[in-house]
Amino acid sequence: MKTKLVKIGNSQGIRIPKSLIEAAGLESEIDMELESNAIVLRRPRTARAGWEDAFRQLGPEDGTIDDALRSEWDDAEWEWE
Repeated sequence: MKTKLVKIGNSQGIRIPKSLIEAAGLESEIDMELESNAIVLRRPRTARAGWEDAFRQLGPEDGTIDDALRSEWDDAEWEWE
């Protein structure tokens, strides 16, 4: 689909058809990146997206972050219940 660049102050912009906005699931904000010679627009990534699923997939053998960071000092100096 071709479209024209429109002058907006010192910048330029484009109009994105409603059908493309809806199909891409875009809302009030977008992420915009330059990849090779293409400008890519996408929905913003949400902070910690996918973390909940990743935690659900952890098994008992994976332990916890606390176990990985625990040291001899922790065992000697802290009272663990």
